[in-house]
Amino acid sequence: MAKVAFLGLGVMGYPMAGHLVKAGHDVVVYNRTAAKAEKWVAEHGGAMAATPREAAAGCDFVMACVGNDDDLRGVCLGTDGAFAGMAEGAIFVDHTTVSAAVTRELAEQATGQGVAFVDAPVSGGQAGAENGQLVVMCGGDQAAYDAAEPVIAAFAKMCKRLGDSGMGQMCKMVNQICIAGLVQGLSEGMHFAEKAGLNGRDVVEVIGGGAAGSWQMVNRYKTMLDDEFEHGFAVDWMRKDLGICLSTADEIAASLPVTALVDQFYKDVQKLGGGRWDTSSLLKRLRVMG
Repeated sequence: MAKVAFLGLGVMGYPMAGHLVKAGHDVVVYNRTAAKAEKWVAEHGGAMAATPREAAAGCDFVMACVGNDDDLRGVCLGTDGAFAGMAEGAIFVDHTTVSAAVTRELAEQATGQGVAFVDAPVSGGQAGAENGQLVVMCGGDQAAYDAAEPVIAAFAKMCKRLGDSGMGQMCKMVNQICIAGLVQGLSEGMHFAEKAGLNGRDVVEVIGGGAAGSWQMVNRYKTMLDDEFEHGFAVDWMRKDLGICLSTADEIAASLPVTALVDQFYKDVQKLGGGRWDTSSLLKRLRVMG
């Protein structure tokens, strides 16, 4: 078993760090709001640290799941950053969804001081984190990935290396691009069914097992039909992710017309006050705005 630091105890990081303890690892946590770390320690045991540097000291692995590029730089760099506390040969595993550019920047800095860096964004949402059933998309050195994978397995049902540094983040972008178009299609289908006078539950029972079926349909149609949008990944975070997708698409000359359109639809949801609603709230937009 390994000594692991976990930085960031949000809706994803909190249960992920807990699964590491259940798997038998020696875990120390850091969170920007210390009260959250205190609560985690009271619930799971382990220890907490006042800074990322203190958390990382003496650890084999340092894992992070924070908010965005700037948050990641904040926990990695500087005199109190994790890199300052990591010993040569340790491995940093980043579960945050960030740009491939910041991943490569930090990987280069880590490598320069003898620390390996694996980008490992996750998919599966809060439920996946709580149930230890996340999909983890990794980039980085093969040897570093091979060492990290058994630790990541504590909260993953699927973990795969896609290539060098940044490729895990590139794969996560594909994930978000696919979700955006799919949820819009599902929302339009549910909206059409309502306008046509169909019973939405009956419709899903009929079409859910065919070519139209999807994870989103199975897991979100009931709450969507009930006009409840407090059950998953928030619109604010989805817009952050789609912004990364769209800016990267410009860099690599990829065309994402549907993604760009759905991003604007999510902007409409934010204007409705739904920034913290889950991503299936695209149906709410259709109900309100047509």
